[in-house]
Amino acid sequence: MSAAGWIAIVALWLVVIGLALVVVALARQIGVLHERLQPAGALALAKGLKPGEPAPTIDVETLTGQPLRIGGPHPRGADTLVVFVSPTCPVCKSLLPALRSIRRRERPPVDVILASDGDRPQQEQYVAAESLGEFPYVLSERLGLSYGAGRLPHAVLLDDAGIVRATGLVNSREHLDSLFEARDRGVASLQEFLERSGRREVA
Repeated sequence: MSAAGWIAIVALWLVVIGLALVVVALARQIGVLHERLQPAGALALAKGLKPGEPAPTIDVETLTGQPLRIGGPHPRGADTLVVFVSPTCPVCKSLLPALRSIRRRERPPVDVILASDGDRPQQEQYVAAESLGEFPYVLSERLGLSYGAGRLPHAVLLDDAGIVRATGLVNSREHLDSLFEARDRGVASLQEFLERSGRREVA
Protein backbone atom coordinates (compact mmCIF):
# COMPACT_ATOMS: atom_id res chain seq x y z
CA MET A 1 0.00 0.00 0.00
CA SER A 2 1.25 3.44 -0.81
CA ALA A 3 2.16 6.06 1.77
CA ALA A 4 -0.92 8.08 0.81
CA GLY A 5 -3.13 5.05 1.59
CA TRP A 6 -1.60 4.61 5.04
CA ILE A 7 -2.01 8.31 5.74
CA ALA A 8 -5.71 8.11 4.75
CA ILE A 9 -6.27 5.13 7.07
CA VAL A 10 -4.59 6.87 9.99
CA ALA A 11 -6.63 10.01 9.33
CA LEU A 12 -9.88 8.02 9.28
CA TRP A 13 -9.01 6.35 12.59
CA LEU A 14 -8.24 9.71 14.13
CA VAL A 15 -11.63 10.99 12.99
CA VAL A 16 -13.38 7.91 14.43
CA ILE A 17 -11.59 8.28 17.78
CA GLY A 18 -12.41 11.98 17.84
CA LEU A 19 -16.09 11.32 17.19
CA ALA A 20 -16.15 8.66 19.91
CA LEU A 21 -14.69 11.13 22.40
CA VAL A 22 -17.31 13.73 21.41
CA VAL A 23 -20.14 11.20 21.92
CA VAL A 24 -18.78 10.26 25.36
CA ALA A 25 -18.52 13.93 26.34
CA LEU A 26 -22.08 14.65 25.16
CA ALA A 27 -23.45 11.61 27.00
CA ARG A 28 -21.77 12.78 30.20
CA GLN A 29 -23.17 16.29 29.76
CA ILE A 30 -26.68 14.93 29.25
CA GLY A 31 -26.32 12.95 32.47
CA VAL A 32 -25.26 16.08 34.36
CA LEU A 33 -28.22 18.04 32.97
CA HIS A 34 -30.61 15.23 33.88
CA GLU A 35 -29.39 15.30 37.49
CA ARG A 36 -29.79 19.07 37.70
CA LEU A 37 -33.28 19.21 36.20
CA GLN A 38 -36.01 18.98 38.80
CA PRO A 39 -38.85 16.56 38.04
CA ALA A 40 -42.00 18.27 36.85
CA GLY A 41 -45.06 17.86 39.00
CA ALA A 42 -48.74 18.53 38.51
CA LEU A 43 -49.47 22.25 38.65
CA ALA A 44 -51.34 22.99 41.86
CA LEU A 45 -53.85 25.82 41.56
CA ALA A 46 -54.48 28.52 44.14
CA LYS A 47 -58.21 27.77 44.11
CA GLY A 48 -59.64 24.33 44.67
CA LEU A 49 -59.13 21.45 47.04
CA LYS A 50 -56.19 21.45 49.43
CA PRO A 51 -54.15 18.30 50.13
CA GLY A 52 -54.79 17.01 53.62
CA GLU A 53 -58.42 18.10 53.70
CA PRO A 54 -61.46 15.82 53.26
CA ALA A 55 -62.86 15.92 49.74
CA PRO A 56 -66.53 16.82 49.31
CA THR A 57 -68.72 13.74 49.29
CA ILE A 58 -70.92 13.87 46.21
CA ASP A 59 -73.39 11.29 44.93
CA VAL A 60 -73.42 11.06 41.15
CA GLU A 61 -74.48 8.69 38.41
CA THR A 62 -72.32 7.29 35.63
CA LEU A 63 -73.26 7.45 31.96
CA THR A 64 -74.45 3.85 32.25
CA GLY A 65 -76.79 4.76 35.12
CA GLN A 66 -74.76 3.32 37.99
CA PRO A 67 -74.89 5.28 41.27
CA LEU A 68 -71.48 6.35 42.51
CA ARG A 69 -70.29 8.19 45.60
CA ILE A 70 -67.12 10.24 45.19
CA GLY A 71 -65.46 11.29 48.44
CA GLY A 72 -65.72 9.79 51.90
CA PRO A 73 -64.33 6.39 52.92
CA HIS A 74 -63.86 4.01 50.01
CA PRO A 75 -65.99 0.85 50.37
CA ARG A 76 -63.04 -1.38 49.38
CA GLY A 77 -60.31 0.66 51.04
CA ALA A 78 -58.77 1.82 47.74
CA ASP A 79 -57.45 5.19 46.65
CA THR A 80 -59.42 7.11 44.01
CA LEU A 81 -58.08 9.17 41.12
CA VAL A 82 -60.70 11.54 39.70
CA VAL A 83 -59.65 12.97 36.33
CA PHE A 84 -61.67 15.75 34.72
CA VAL A 85 -61.60 15.52 30.92
CA SER A 86 -63.41 16.80 27.85
CA PRO A 87 -64.07 15.37 24.38
CA THR A 88 -62.61 18.55 22.88
CA CYS A 89 -59.38 18.41 24.93
CA PRO A 90 -56.49 16.84 22.93
CA VAL A 91 -54.25 16.65 26.02
CA CYS A 92 -56.96 14.69 27.83
CA LYS A 93 -56.96 12.17 25.00
CA SER A 94 -53.19 11.80 25.18
CA LEU A 95 -53.45 10.84 28.87
CA LEU A 96 -55.85 7.93 28.32
CA PRO A 97 -53.14 5.25 27.85
CA ALA A 98 -51.47 6.39 31.08
CA LEU A 99 -54.79 6.25 32.94
CA ARG A 100 -55.37 2.71 31.68
CA SER A 101 -51.91 1.76 32.90
CA ILE A 102 -52.55 3.28 36.33
CA ARG A 103 -55.88 1.51 36.65
CA ARG A 104 -54.41 -1.88 35.76
CA ARG A 105 -50.94 -1.78 37.29
CA GLU A 106 -50.84 0.65 40.23
CA ARG A 107 -50.31 -1.14 43.54
CA PRO A 108 -52.17 -0.85 45.78
CA PRO A 109 -55.04 -0.65 43.26
CA VAL A 110 -56.50 2.75 42.41
CA ASP A 111 -60.02 3.47 41.20
CA VAL A 112 -59.83 5.79 38.19
CA ILE A 113 -62.94 7.87 37.55
CA LEU A 114 -63.36 10.13 34.52
CA ALA A 115 -65.56 13.19 34.97
CA SER A 116 -66.88 15.88 32.68
CA ASP A 117 -69.96 18.00 31.98
CA GLY A 118 -71.83 19.29 28.97
CA ASP A 119 -73.66 17.62 26.11
CA ARG A 120 -74.50 14.01 26.99
CA PRO A 121 -74.62 12.63 23.39
CA GLN A 122 -71.20 14.14 22.70
CA GLN A 123 -69.83 12.53 25.88
CA GLU A 124 -71.34 9.16 24.98
CA GLN A 125 -69.81 9.39 21.51
CA TYR A 126 -66.43 10.21 23.09
CA VAL A 127 -66.65 7.20 25.42
CA ALA A 128 -67.49 4.91 22.49
CA ALA A 129 -64.82 6.35 20.19
CA GLU A 130 -62.05 6.03 22.79
CA SER A 131 -63.28 2.71 24.27
CA LEU A 132 -63.61 4.16 27.77
CA GLY A 133 -66.13 1.61 28.98
CA GLU A 134 -63.66 0.30 31.57
CA PHE A 135 -63.82 3.62 33.47
CA PRO A 136 -66.74 4.98 35.44
CA TYR A 137 -67.61 8.11 33.43
CA VAL A 138 -69.52 10.84 35.24
CA LEU A 139 -71.32 13.92 33.96
CA SER A 140 -71.62 16.42 36.81
CA GLU A 141 -71.08 20.15 36.78
CA ARG A 142 -71.41 20.16 40.56
CA LEU A 143 -68.54 17.68 40.92
CA GLY A 144 -66.25 19.81 38.76
CA LEU A 145 -67.05 22.97 40.71
CA SER A 146 -66.66 21.26 44.08
CA TYR A 147 -63.33 19.70 43.14
CA GLY A 148 -61.89 22.89 41.62
CA ALA A 149 -61.60 21.65 38.03
CA GLY A 150 -61.41 25.07 36.39
CA ARG A 151 -58.92 23.99 33.71
CA LEU A 152 -58.44 20.62 32.03
CA PRO A 153 -57.13 18.02 32.36
CA HIS A 154 -57.38 18.23 36.15
CA ALA A 155 -56.81 15.36 38.57
CA VAL A 156 -57.55 14.79 42.25
CA LEU A 157 -56.07 11.86 44.17
CA LEU A 158 -58.02 10.73 47.24
CA ASP A 159 -56.88 8.17 49.78
CA ASP A 160 -59.09 5.37 51.11
CA ALA A 161 -60.57 7.72 53.74
CA GLY A 162 -61.56 10.35 51.17
CA ILE A 163 -58.74 12.75 52.08
CA VAL A 164 -57.19 14.75 49.26
CA ARG A 165 -53.58 13.62 48.87
CA ALA A 166 -52.61 15.52 45.71
CA THR A 167 -54.30 17.59 43.04
CA GLY A 168 -53.49 19.76 40.04
CA LEU A 169 -53.35 20.17 36.29
CA VAL A 170 -51.91 17.09 34.61
CA ASN A 171 -50.57 17.49 31.07
CA SER A 172 -48.42 14.34 30.91
CA ARG A 173 -47.78 10.92 32.40
CA GLU A 174 -45.05 12.52 34.48
CA HIS A 175 -47.60 14.88 36.02
CA LEU A 176 -49.89 11.95 36.87
CA ASP A 177 -47.01 10.04 38.44
CA SER A 178 -46.12 13.11 40.52
CA LEU A 179 -49.50 12.85 42.29
CA PHE A 180 -48.63 9.38 43.55
CA GLU A 181 -45.08 10.47 44.36
CA ALA A 182 -46.46 13.33 46.48
CA ARG A 183 -48.82 10.92 48.24
CA ASP A 184 -46.04 8.46 49.00
CA ARG A 185 -43.76 11.19 50.33
CA GLY A 186 -46.49 12.74 52.47
CA VAL A 187 -46.31 16.17 50.82
CA ALA A 188 -48.91 18.33 49.11
CA SER A 189 -46.98 18.39 45.84
CA LEU A 190 -43.67 17.39 44.32
CA GLN A 191 -42.70 21.06 44.27
CA GLU A 192 -43.16 21.23 48.04
CA PHE A 193 -40.89 18.21 48.49
CA LEU A 194 -38.19 19.80 46.32
CA GLU A 195 -38.47 23.09 48.23
CA ARG A 196 -38.09 21.26 51.54
CA SER A 197 -35.10 19.35 50.23
CA GLY A 198 -33.54 22.59 49.01
CA ARG A 199 -33.99 24.27 52.38
CA ARG A 200 -32.39 21.30 54.15
CA GLU A 201 -29.38 21.44 51.82
CA VAL A 202 -28.96 25.18 52.42
CA ALA A 203 -29.21 24.67 56.18
